[in-house]
Amino acid sequence: MKILIADDHPIIRNGIKNILQDISSSFIIDEAEDAKEVVNKVIATNYDIIILDISMPGGGGLNALQQLKQSHPETKVLMLSTFSDDEYINRALKLGASGYLTKAAATNELGLAIKKVINGEKYLSSEIAAKMATFIYADKGKAKHELLSEREYQVFNLIVQGYRTSEAAEELNISPKTISTYRDRIMEKMGMTRNSELIRYALNNKLIE
Repeated sequence: MKILIADDHPIIRNGIKNILQDISSSFIIDEAEDAKEVVNKVIATNYDIIILDISMPGGGGLNALQQLKQSHPETKVLMLSTFSDDEYINRALKLGASGYLTKAAATNELGLAIKKVINGEKYLSSEIAAKMATFIYADKGKAKHELLSEREYQVFNLIVQGYRTSEAAEELNISPKTISTYRDRIMEKMGMTRNSELIRYALNNKLIE
């Protein structure tokens, strides 16, 4: 099995390499230290799995992931990170990552994560899985708009009042691109795809008249 370890810290790469060698001496292990090198190596070599740090120089791990999945959609990518924030996890999975593992959990869970990912399954480290389960249960029973952050709700409120993207951007003093990003998050959280659905929801819940 060919595995690429992509991390800009030599100590981390060596640590992951040692864990992999303990799991199996048959692994063929390669290394990359920035996002650009990752992309170039994947173009030149077929890897069974890539262990990719989310925070890397040369464009970042998420940017590298996006490029890898566009050019090699079947490649298995296991994200490795110190971050356990929902935003990073959701973005990584949405871009096609097969799993998300915190560095703190790597020693105990890397072998299982690789096994799951190679078999076509998704893997979240135990810490992240527990955290997401907590959020899911905590959010049960909440109205959809209550799942939005304060800024997301501000954008939602402008959308349902009929503001166009440029008008909403001017109102909140942020860029139209940022408004579009917030709109995408709102749609994802509320399970909708069109502005008309948001407006209907707002009317039904008496959020607007």
